[in-house]
Amino acid sequence: MIKDNQKHLNKLHVIVDGFVVFFSYAFAWWLKFVSGILEHGAGVLSFEFYMRALIVIVPGYILLYYAFHLYTPKRVQGRRLEFSNIFMANTVGLLLAFAVLYALQSYFAEFQNFSREMFFYFYFTNIVLEEAARLLIRHVLRSIRKNGYNLKHILLVGYSRAAEQYIDRIQQNPQWGYSIKGVLDDNIAPGTAYKGIKVIGDIDKLPLILPENRLDEIAITLGLEEYFKLEKIVAECEKSGVHTKFIPDYGNIIPTKPYTEDLLGLPVINIRYVPLSDTFRALLKRCLDVVGSLFCILLFAPVMLITAIAVKTTSRGPLIFKQQRVGLHNTPFWMYKFRTMYVQTEEEEQKGWTTPHDPRITKIGKILRKTSLDEMPQFFNVLKGNMSLVGPRPERPQYVEKFREEIPRYMIKHQVRPGITGWAQVNGYRGDTSIRKRIEYDLYYIENWTVGLDIKILFMTVFRGFINKNAY
Repeated sequence: MIKDNQKHLNKLHVIVDGFVVFFSYAFAWWLKFVSGILEHGAGVLSFEFYMRALIVIVPGYILLYYAFHLYTPKRVQGRRLEFSNIFMANTVGLLLAFAVLYALQSYFAEFQNFSREMFFYFYFTNIVLEEAARLLIRHVLRSIRKNGYNLKHILLVGYSRAAEQYIDRIQQNPQWGYSIKGVLDDNIAPGTAYKGIKVIGDIDKLPLILPENRLDEIAITLGLEEYFKLEKIVAECEKSGVHTKFIPDYGNIIPTKPYTEDLLGLPVINIRYVPLSDTFRALLKRCLDVVGSLFCILLFAPVMLITAIAVKTTSRGPLIFKQQRVGLHNTPFWMYKFRTMYVQTEEEEQKGWTTPHDPRITKIGKILRKTSLDEMPQFFNVLKGNMSLVGPRPERPQYVEKFREEIPRYMIKHQVRPGITGWAQVNGYRGDTSIRKRIEYDLYYIENWTVGLDIKILFMTVFRGFINKNAY
């Protein structure tokens, strides 16, 4: 039943996408040649000539959407990933269109006059409308599932921490449309319930339950100590033809997304997946950092000049305060800031974090800290390669030594360059806030890094990060 529903849903998506591509293309033609908003040269091709291209464009874009996984089930797929796929599919479509036009104009003179500018309007319009259409479909589907329709019925095999965490997430997100029918376990008495989900028998009853129930999925949630049963259970589940998935009970060891390698047929699970350990991704991020920091230095040059004058004329001491921090691969570096405190001895600097109404802070320093203007010299740290525009905030060596013993997984943050701003900071964890929560957000960033996430954090920094109640 669920498979049939998915087929109907995919057909709906294809129809909607076809209509959106058609409308976006026609709108781009109108915008370029009819609206009067944009100028166009004489000798343009006829409307019919442009519209005939849709015979290739519409099915071509549908195939691209298939290639970029835009017709896969979206019960738990994030909107950011879906938008990223829409963006990439349309970008490839634009490049292919230009390549085809370039090839055709050598043989057919008409294609020399085919408007490339119109294709850019089509490109941007199509991305916006595709995202809007899919958000609407997503909203409708989630409303339907919240009301108990289009559900996926699941049986859990094994009671463990993984089973409880899975139940928690399913119940917190009714829009996903999952209904858990019960749990099979050999060590927990039948009738025992967790948040309303009951243990309905032992695992040996699985061959009897499978033919009797209309299950859509089986989730194997065995405890670590029971993995010896895994092979037998998987074999039994696969006989039934029901889709089976495995939810490992090693959340306390591998708390987030693991990375699996294929070693000549032998699966190898890395304890932690760090996208920026890939050379290409690291180089891409570095290029964005260099370009971005140069742009910011030029953009904020007047602000930095005024800040420098204010610091220099209001208190004695150096303009720039540099402090040792720990960066990539645990390497110490000097981080730059505009000086916001009165000149201190090295022992006084080591006293600890600043506090509200800290007497060491100058009057202008309070303003600089509250508005984060004191951080601007770190653009030069980014240029030098000590830091990135986005990443976990670096700490002083003495705090690194302290936290590495007190907070599990703290040192993982040093597998990437530290940043001027970060995922923790834009979510409010800055200054005198929970170090553990900060590390939790830093780990999420490290393991889920994309260019899109960096751009999102930079935008959020503009609206949330500069002025912060915890900055003093």
